[in-house]
Amino acid sequence: MTAETKIESETATDAVTTVYAVTGMTCGHCEGAVTDEISALSGVTSVKAEASTGRVTVISQAPLDESAVRAAVDEAGYELAGQA
Repeated sequence: MTAETKIESETATDAVTTVYAVTGMTCGHCEGAVTDEISALSGVTSVKAEASTGRVTVISQAPLDESAVRAAVDEAGYELAGQA
C-alpha cells in the first residue's frame, strides 16, 4: 500500500488542494490508514499523507467539509489539528 492513492485523474480547472495537519502519524501504516479513510470521501481525487511532517495533502473536485475530513481522520485513529 502506498501513501498516495489516485481515485481518478484530477483536472487542473476545478481541482482544490487543501493541506491538513494530522497528529499521531508515525509510520507508513499510519499514512495508509489516513489515506484510505480520506480517499473514501466524496469528491476526493488524491491524498498524500506524510508521517514525518504530519501533513496530509488532499486534492478534491470541490472544497471539502472539514467536519467530514475530521471524521475520516478520527475513524483512522488520528486527530485532525486543522488546516496546515
